[in-house]
Amino acid sequence: MDISNPMDFTGRAVVVTGGTKGIGAVIAEAFLGAGADVVVCGRNEPEALPGANGRQAVFLPADVRDPAAAAGLVEGAVDRFGRLDVLVNNAGGSPDADAATVSPRFVEKIVALNLLAPFYVAQAANRVMQSQDSGGSVINIGSVSAHTPQPGTAAYSAAKAGLLTLTRALALEWAPRVRVNHITTGLIRTESAASVYGEDGGAAVARVIPMERMAVPEDVARACLFLAGDQASYVNGADLAVHGGGEFPARYLAVKSAGSQ
Repeated sequence: MDISNPMDFTGRAVVVTGGTKGIGAVIAEAFLGAGADVVVCGRNEPEALPGANGRQAVFLPADVRDPAAAAGLVEGAVDRFGRLDVLVNNAGGSPDADAATVSPRFVEKIVALNLLAPFYVAQAANRVMQSQDSGGSVINIGSVSAHTPQPGTAAYSAAKAGLLTLTRALALEWAPRVRVNHITTGLIRTESAASVYGEDGGAAVARVIPMERMAVPEDVARACLFLAGDQASYVNGADLAVHGGGEFPARYLAVKSAGSQ
């Protein structure tokens, strides 16, 4: 690592769960571009893996909801690179569902993916990082739903709220060798989510965000580089908001809209 460049991750090994597509792939590409060796995982290998500067991520198949598979993912990364410096728990998500009628199986799957899986992978990563002189960093990718739930997201919001509290609890237990932090993401423009934001491409949605745009995956990736790097060496148990300031309150928008008529 070049100590004159705090964003240089040369010689460091990184695992990004759900790193084969979407936000996770961009996070993986950011670490590759910064010189790190990167492992991504998923249940199925994609046609193309994340890459940057002529370097490519290593794919390991894993369903991180399974504790044994989560441990195997970490073991595979260490077998490949001899160490593990950064874990980004990015895998997650949920379709909308009516809380009044949703099935127990659906709830269990959503909680497993968004809360239990990060716990399982972090446990395995911590065992490795605690044995390294340089320790390590765990970054949990969360959601504004943990703070302000929306209709149709009851199970997801509860799981993400649990992930935020889990982050703070692990930060207490695993320091000083291992730092554990959380990123609260807001509305993020990705190809898969484009249809959710309306026919105007999200222009109306952007007007409710103080920064006047939705985030792009690169915004989250840059936050990961910061939290994993030496500039954040005293940052532990933090919740870094990457949501453009959140959303204007509904009453403010209602008054503003009425005043413009």
